[in-house]
Amino acid sequence: MTELPVKYNDVLDALPRVREVLPPTALIEWPGLSELLGCQFSVKHENHHPVGAFKVRGGINLIGTLNDEEKATGILGCSTGNHGQSLAFACRRYGVACTIVVPEGNNPDKNAAIRGLGATLIESGRDFDEARGFLEREIAPQGGRYVHSANEPKLIAGVGTMACEIFDVLPDPDVILVPIGLGSGVCGNGIVAKAVRPQTIVIGVQSSGADAVARSWKSGRLETSDKADTWAEGMATRVPAEMTLDIMRQVMDDVIIVDDDELRRACFSLLKRTHNLAEGAGAATLAAAYQQRDRFAGKKVVAVLSGGNLDLAELPRIMAAGELRTE
Repeated sequence: MTELPVKYNDVLDALPRVREVLPPTALIEWPGLSELLGCQFSVKHENHHPVGAFKVRGGINLIGTLNDEEKATGILGCSTGNHGQSLAFACRRYGVACTIVVPEGNNPDKNAAIRGLGATLIESGRDFDEARGFLEREIAPQGGRYVHSANEPKLIAGVGTMACEIFDVLPDPDVILVPIGLGSGVCGNGIVAKAVRPQTIVIGVQSSGADAVARSWKSGRLETSDKADTWAEGMATRVPAEMTLDIMRQVMDDVIIVDDDELRRACFSLLKRTHNLAEGAGAATLAAAYQQRDRFAGKKVVAVLSGGNLDLAELPRIMAAGELRTE
């Protein structure tokens, strides 16, 4: 077993840096969801951050620890939206130039938010992985500090601060569910859980149309996909990240796969029962808890609602799908 590149002490080091900028997000048990699922179901509302998603924690920690030379050269990143907003938000706070590459046809509201935070936005490629390739091939060689959306210890440590907040409010969760794009969220939660309460089970959730990380975790090999076929852009990745995959193999206990219709119904149910608008990745944990509600019956389950930056063009399909129902 290899030594983890991010340790619990790194998360504790990030905590005051993150707290200086971001107040803790709410952990709320919603009675209607608990009744639906047959468990004590609490939602960690990372959608309540200023940029509407959890990744801002990592951006604050990483940008806040750059040296003067790195700040002077500027920051580069690739994103479908939330990582880009995270970097743009942190760069604006610390006075650092920021350039973000997104796929063509990306969520227009996320694009507008990135620009609104002062970053330069470039559109290239059919999906996240093609956009990342363009950045690494064409832009990064020109200079600037490239911040990968997963292979960055400071990002993972910053993201892990959400788990510290979970255990502060609920010291003994049985299960923590975390959506997976490239895995920084489940890694951060897993690192903290294994240090604070090892008996807590940490489970990642991924889309059936973009399940390369889940397949790689299960097989022990690096597996990729030809396309990311899901409307949930926060999980639409085709190629796993080496660092987070290695960490997941040590701190993630299981993975659950959900499909796009399950995601839509979970989005509907969150909107109806909690009045929170979730993006697809944000609703994945509720979809997983519902899919496996017999497994989680009677347990204390925490579901990370990772983001609320929904492309509103998807809302009619969500409303048409209807809610999750007790059978």
